[in-house]
Amino acid sequence: MGNNHATLDDILAEDMHHWYNKFMKESPSGLITLFELKSILGLQGMNENANSYVDQVFFTFDMDGDGYIDFVEYIAAVSLMLKGEINQKLKWYFKLFDQDGNGKIDKEELETIFTAIQDITRNRDIEPEEVVTLIYEKIDVNGEGELTLEEFIEGAKEHPDIMEMLKKLMDLTPPILIHSYAYP
Repeated sequence: MGNNHATLDDILAEDMHHWYNKFMKESPSGLITLFELKSILGLQGMNENANSYVDQVFFTFDMDGDGYIDFVEYIAAVSLMLKGEINQKLKWYFKLFDQDGNGKIDKEELETIFTAIQDITRNRDIEPEEVVTLIYEKIDVNGEGELTLEEFIEGAKEHPDIMEMLKKLMDLTPPILIHSYAYP
């Protein structure tokens, strides 16, 4: 009963050299632009929603707001997406969902993001409208049609079914791993 495949922790720990080499190969300047990120992940030619989502991902991970992702930001992004703690992931999801930056996420923002993610991952197991309806039925405690960060985190943690759907919908591990290991 051996373990045939590495865990995500193993991939990150043992292959840091690989990640660094890939990063430097893709971006010899040590900085990745939005265009380069799309190229690295093979995400050119997407529809408007998917394109907007990738833009939002980029700006979320451009922690210092300089218009580039450096190696530290890149590794932080990969690490969070592959093995981040649940609170970290939920905060990142919320920041990503809050497209207008008003500190709340509404149904339209969620539906737009979920649709865009499906366009990227090709995972269409769940209709975005169904997920959004379920999320708001269960965790919009004030019935306002908007969720604050606190409502979102607490609601997701209190409802394992919602947490599972979020994990499934937000799982970008296959595109990251496929594109990261396809061209060593």
